[in-house]
Amino acid sequence: MSEGAGTFRVVPEEEQELRGRLERLTTKDHGPVFGPCSELPPHTLQKAKDELNEREETREVVVRELQELVRLQAASGQELACAVAEKVQGRDSAFFLRFIRARKFDVGRAYELLRGYVHFRRQHPELFDSLSLEAVRCTIEAGYPGVLSSRDKYGRVVMLFNIENWDCEEITFDEILQAYCFILEKLLENEETQINGFCIVENFKGFTMQQAAGLRAADLRKMVDMLQPWYFTTTYNVVRPFLKSKMLQRVFVHGDDLSSFFQEIDKDILPTDFGGTLPKYDGRVLAEQLFGPRAQAEHTAF
Repeated sequence: MSEGAGTFRVVPEEEQELRGRLERLTTKDHGPVFGPCSELPPHTLQKAKDELNEREETREVVVRELQELVRLQAASGQELACAVAEKVQGRDSAFFLRFIRARKFDVGRAYELLRGYVHFRRQHPELFDSLSLEAVRCTIEAGYPGVLSSRDKYGRVVMLFNIENWDCEEITFDEILQAYCFILEKLLENEETQINGFCIVENFKGFTMQQAAGLRAADLRKMVDMLQPWYFTTTYNVVRPFLKSKMLQRVFVHGDDLSSFFQEIDKDILPTDFGGTLPKYDGRVLAEQLFGPRAQAEHTAF
């Protein structure tokens, strides 16, 4: 082969069309936020192929490789590796796939993410052991956090937190983290969410020094470890040392001028308390979608 020669692939017209569509998506081009994904949209499959290195023909092979790596690591007798093997026992392919997608089909990195998932639960049992679903429901009903019923134009799930009305004595920071963990676990069962991810919007208008004083450094570190990051403005300077440089690039702080914010998040999917056109956010709607009507709510294991 002559110097400078390379290998070229003819891109099918359908693939080119799907890539073009990814540049012109709207909020109506995506599936529902809640519940399992019955069928991934073609443009989302193309995104998974381009950005996550996902291939239908190798998907199950990679899942088996991760399952085998879990077994091999556990055979070493290392405590955390054994805990990982115990945690995934009986889990189906869909559970492993969420970690594989999050690490772009790199099996080694997916395993490290799985270790981190188990390690976090072991380090913070107060968020998972003896969990009261009634308490979680009450926290979600109060709006901590909120979840929009529509995805944004990129297909992401949009989570909300309005700090102005947060009474840290009535709802503790740990109770909010419990609600976050519960919601994230439920939402990540959806494949479209696994591919497109999340966007977290926080309204810090009215944030007081009393609220800031109620946030300990240990609490902030715990929150960052759970899902880096989303506390900024006053707390952002406290959290910043905990954040990886890649994650810092994903934090955008908007002041009074929200024009750039609305270029990313359409007003027609936002409630009025976040500058949108929809009615004020009501956490009871989300709670009912997660738990069912209050009279029928079942206490299921988390």
